[in-house]
Amino acid sequence: MNTPFPYRVGERLVSIDNVCVSYGRPVLRGVTAHIDNIIRDGMAQGQVVCLLGPSGIGKTQLFRCVAGLQKPTSGGVYLNGKRTPVAPGEVGVVAQAYPLLSHRSVLGNLLVAARRKCTSAREAQDKSMAMLEEFGMADKALAYPASLSGGQRQRVAIAQQLLCSSHFLLMDEPFSGLDPQAKSTVCDTILKVATVDELNTTIVITHDIDSAIRIADTIWVLGRDFDAQGQPMPGARIQSTVDLISRGLAWHQDIESSPAFFALSKELKKQFVTL
Repeated sequence: MNTPFPYRVGERLVSIDNVCVSYGRPVLRGVTAHIDNIIRDGMAQGQVVCLLGPSGIGKTQLFRCVAGLQKPTSGGVYLNGKRTPVAPGEVGVVAQAYPLLSHRSVLGNLLVAARRKCTSAREAQDKSMAMLEEFGMADKALAYPASLSGGQRQRVAIAQQLLCSSHFLLMDEPFSGLDPQAKSTVCDTILKVATVDELNTTIVITHDIDSAIRIADTIWVLGRDFDAQGQPMPGARIQSTVDLISRGLAWHQDIESSPAFFALSKELKKQFVTL
């Protein structure tokens, strides 16, 4: 299945260079990957990368390193071609619980985030309302988090993080515990993020293979190596990178109904057994 969408590769946005994390015993061992800007003429095409791996493999440790919340034992994570390690706040983090300030309205929550980067109250107000419009939440501007559905809370949390970060967003297991319809809604929201700004780059940490294929243009598979006796070696690294664009699986509606989708899903599920 070939992609009918012409594109070109632009500048380097994220570099993960030989990241190692050890607590006496390796958890991550030489994790190396990168994300480049994907350019499609006439439209905003942000990047969506999914990090797949079984539970307990080290996804959370890598998540924290990419977010700047944890310093690797060695190696580093760098943004926008710089050689200064990522700092806390440069990458937005959307946790599973979508924590929002309960005593502030939806708009109030966004204003708190926007004021971290905006030079005036008016700019913060305008950018916050524009973000609510993008996510179809303008009518909820004066509502409070307690009155929102889970999906609405997630959209507000994403908007909040996009306002205060530099186009980079990390999402931790956004499909966990959801029914098929709710998963579909989350997928649509993540794909929406990619069209808000060409530089928006979302990394989704998940073990949901089918949802990852539906939304990603690149998949990283995190797992362990095995020694000559077939025993797992301590410390995970990226075992494979799946380019869904070159496979013709990116940017299609209803891709989950295609034979290529099922073939890749089967391939990745088979690989999971070996991780």
